[in-house]
Amino acid sequence: MKNIFVILFFAFTALHVQAQTSVPTPEAQIKAAVLAAPTDKREGAAVYGFNEKGELVLLRKGTNEMICLADDPNLKGFSAACYHKDLEPFMARGRELKKQGKMSKEIFDTREAEVKSGKLQMPGQATSLFVYTASDENYNQATGEVKDGYLRYVVYIPYATSESTGLPLKPDAAGMPWIMYPGTHGAHIMISPPMEKKEQ
Repeated sequence: MKNIFVILFFAFTALHVQAQTSVPTPEAQIKAAVLAAPTDKREGAAVYGFNEKGELVLLRKGTNEMICLADDPNLKGFSAACYHKDLEPFMARGRELKKQGKMSKEIFDTREAEVKSGKLQMPGQATSLFVYTASDENYNQATGEVKDGYLRYVVYIPYATSESTGLPLKPDAAGMPWIMYPGTHGAHIMISPPMEKKEQ
């Protein structure tokens, strides 16, 4: 299972293996990317994806509060995410630092310092992020169709703790909510539903 924190914070790059491939059409990227969003949020979500140069660009303007990131075609496996627009400064800063060659800990520490100094703004309320992943064989780049995907949920609550939320620091059972990075700018509730067992 991919590390959710790395996926969310660093634009889905750290645990993927490079795989050269063509870039899907904007339509196919949009179709696949919005699968990460709740059904009633998909039509109005803004979508960022990739152009032929491999640059992250806006593929579709949004009309609601959600922003979706399409799968990077140069990375193995399928991974898309959708999050509340108030998280965009935080997400964009992470992508910027990653592009500069910063490693995970340095990115985290930089954003922690910038949030504390007021340079980087985090949402003042709980905000959601959804991550949808699948294997290569279950993702059709040409059509944007994904099957047998896995959806995980994150709710950001900056500086929340186990004590302030009543949540454990690790799950005691599959699918149990727990709090990750408590007491920091990146504190968030993790919810990873049990993965369905496929029939033999």
